[in-house]
Amino acid sequence: MPAALPSLRLGAHSLPNRLFVAPMAGVTDRPFRQLCRRLGAGYAVSEMVTSRKDLWNSLKTSRRANHDGEAGPIAVQIAGTDAPMMAEAARYNIERGAQIIDINMGCPAKKVCTKWAGSALMQDEPLATEIMAAVVEAAAPFGVPVTLKMRTGWCETEKNAQRLALAAQDAGIAMVTVHGRTREQGYKGLAEYDTVASVKAALQIPVVANGDIDSPQKAKAVLDRTGADALMIGRAAQGRPWIFAEIDHFLRTGEALPPPRVQDASDWLIEHLHDHYSLYGALAGMRSARKHIGWAVRGLPGGEAFRQHMNLLESCEAQVIALRQWFAELADQHERLPVSTLPLGDDGGDTDDASSQKEHAPKASA
Repeated sequence: MPAALPSLRLGAHSLPNRLFVAPMAGVTDRPFRQLCRRLGAGYAVSEMVTSRKDLWNSLKTSRRANHDGEAGPIAVQIAGTDAPMMAEAARYNIERGAQIIDINMGCPAKKVCTKWAGSALMQDEPLATEIMAAVVEAAAPFGVPVTLKMRTGWCETEKNAQRLALAAQDAGIAMVTVHGRTREQGYKGLAEYDTVASVKAALQIPVVANGDIDSPQKAKAVLDRTGADALMIGRAAQGRPWIFAEIDHFLRTGEALPPPRVQDASDWLIEHLHDHYSLYGALAGMRSARKHIGWAVRGLPGGEAFRQHMNLLESCEAQVIALRQWFAELADQHERLPVSTLPLGDDGGDTDDASSQKEHAPKASA
């Protein structure tokens, strides 16, 4: 029988399993992180928070830094290009509840990379190393571990993930996550895992594999291929947060978990929406909830027609009523959720680390 992924220790924290929620701008806010953890994720990282002090009191940053009622460990991802500013951002977030700090060196969004933040830092290894050392030093007095998320490199001919990972380990980074694409790829093509495997073979600290993990079978294949200590899942959890429970069950038993009951999926989504509305307020919450609802119904019978109708609704109450009715009608035909007819990413939705859509795209300063 296959063995389940055991717990993983990160600093003073023992993570219940090794299935992680990837930081995704416009997606992994507190309500979504809590939903994923409730449905099987062992760890979740926040949306990236700017290192620019003048923006810390902005509404967007305050929402991203909201951890009210969130179970630990609370992990906050920070982004920037200046080592002292990144160190100050680490201290600022730790003083406001962060128990783990993650450095963003993986975001491929143009608005981020043109500022030389995110994956653009992989082109400047001395600066990247300086930032890592500064953040580790700032977090050390608090006993807070620092982690790093990066890509395989800037482009196909410049895959320097292993070299940077070794520098990270020397700087005191506690864990490294590698998305199996270069910055140049964005989210196109397929993730490759040879680079992730080489990073794992070179390091003594935990290494996390990320990219295109969209099923329990793919999760096992990536683990077998890379030898990674953990898996990070992003886009596949959008509208399907129970994927963590599915992967955990498959790794423990070798058997596929049946799809959730339609009524359970409805209850989870509606509970999530109420939490979402409470964070964003009625107007912003109604608008930003549309993408979560769209992801939840994508590929399901009648899902596209419902999504178009739902996008015309102008209140939280109307969204909930329509969603409850739609799922009730689906439950009359199917006890369990039908398998989606769309592959990962066909909806053009947000992606790991940053949004690929203009509507949801994060600003480099946000």
